[in-house]
Amino acid sequence: MNPIPQYPALPLLIDGRWIEGTDEGTLEVLNPADGGVIGHLPVAGLRELHAAQAAAARAFPGWSALLPIERFRVITRATALIRERAERIAQLLTLEQGKPLSESRREVALAADIIDFLAEEAKRLASRGVPPRVHGILTQTVERVPVGPVAAFTPWNFPANLPARKLGGALSAGCSFIIKPSEETPATCLEIARAFMDAGLPAGVLNVVCGDPARISRELIASEAIRKVSFTGSVPVGKLLGEQAARHMKRYTAELGGHAPVIVCPDADPAAVARLAVPAKYRNAGQVCASPIRFLVHRSIYGAFRDAFIAGAAALRVGSGLDDGVQLGPLIHERRIGEMQAFVDEAVAQGGRVLLGGSRIVRPGCFYHPTVIEKAPLAARVQREEPFGPIALLDEYDDLGEAIGRANGLPYGLAAYAFTTDLKNSHRLSRELRAGMIGINHFGVSQPETPFGGVGDSGVGSESGLEGLLSYTDVKLVSVSA
Repeated sequence: MNPIPQYPALPLLIDGRWIEGTDEGTLEVLNPADGGVIGHLPVAGLRELHAAQAAAARAFPGWSALLPIERFRVITRATALIRERAERIAQLLTLEQGKPLSESRREVALAADIIDFLAEEAKRLASRGVPPRVHGILTQTVERVPVGPVAAFTPWNFPANLPARKLGGALSAGCSFIIKPSEETPATCLEIARAFMDAGLPAGVLNVVCGDPARISRELIASEAIRKVSFTGSVPVGKLLGEQAARHMKRYTAELGGHAPVIVCPDADPAAVARLAVPAKYRNAGQVCASPIRFLVHRSIYGAFRDAFIAGAAALRVGSGLDDGVQLGPLIHERRIGEMQAFVDEAVAQGGRVLLGGSRIVRPGCFYHPTVIEKAPLAARVQREEPFGPIALLDEYDDLGEAIGRANGLPYGLAAYAFTTDLKNSHRLSRELRAGMIGINHFGVSQPETPFGGVGDSGVGSESGLEGLLSYTDVKLVSVSA
């Protein structure tokens, strides 16, 4: 086991100052691997929220007036510091979130890459000239301008990547920024913020607040200072915040949940697909919004795929994310154990069959066995609601059209996957699957250069990629006549 890192004191960041205490008290931060208290987080009250709004409003004109290359230099100094401190940040990420240290290291490295891409792309946000259609108009130019101060809300499952997508896009576009990271994993975001402050980011451009999520979201979304809201999290909360943003005419981006299908065609190699599927399914203990969940396998190869998948899942090494070689860490909180068991018990009561796992691991911490359920009825809750945990659903199909229909049968549309060696099937699947991101013959649909977002109940808009950067800008037409 690697040494347990020293968890830092947790402040808030407001107007360039680190606030170590407030009148609202503190919240406990727990280590999900053993349930122990590792830190105390100051709670932002109205005083702190008003100060953060005022700071972001004051900082916006100066930051947005900088040339993109000037913002780029500050931002990339910060990402250089993130890379220098990557091991320390990854250790804190694992300590508060639970995922294996190897996954945390990749996440921190990718967070820096995401921010760098967005800062680089902002240097090329060119205006577009439109030829006039009447005499006397000299020029017509379409410009992209920063939308204004942004309020962002991120969950606990990727405490480095998710803030990186939002703050990278906002800061690169010229926006000031207030972020509320999850109260369960605050240190990771605060360490990223510290890198930005150490890199010379002006006071007020980046602010970090934590506390009561409902109170903070209501206050920031209603604020006259805030012009854009960005949220990653559950579908019900995303819809609620979207209603609040619409009421105040705020731009809104929401990356919500999914229930990703995987279609395995008869021409695919079942053992090879299973080898790819197991680590994709159980990464971060299944606490991934784009996690593959519903495996629809052609009847002719179903048995071979099922056996290979179960063998791979059973071989996963479970334990504290700080232990060498661990592949499956804990769930984030005790309440998630109860949720997993409720999904499993209801599926079994309706006729599903547990092939592997299906229960809590008896040891300290929030550990649940990697679980495989075969032929859970479509009416079962686990078939309709995202389990957000280490549960895989296996079923067989006969006709590709039938499989596509089942894949598209839920209101979600974040990610979908398919495996085939047939070019015709590949084109059909990419055309007919309903999702914002589709992976054919692989699961790696998220890269810094590509948009991350869904359709339907899975959200509005995209993060990352050029599309993520553009979401932090407004369109301005400038038409000049003689």
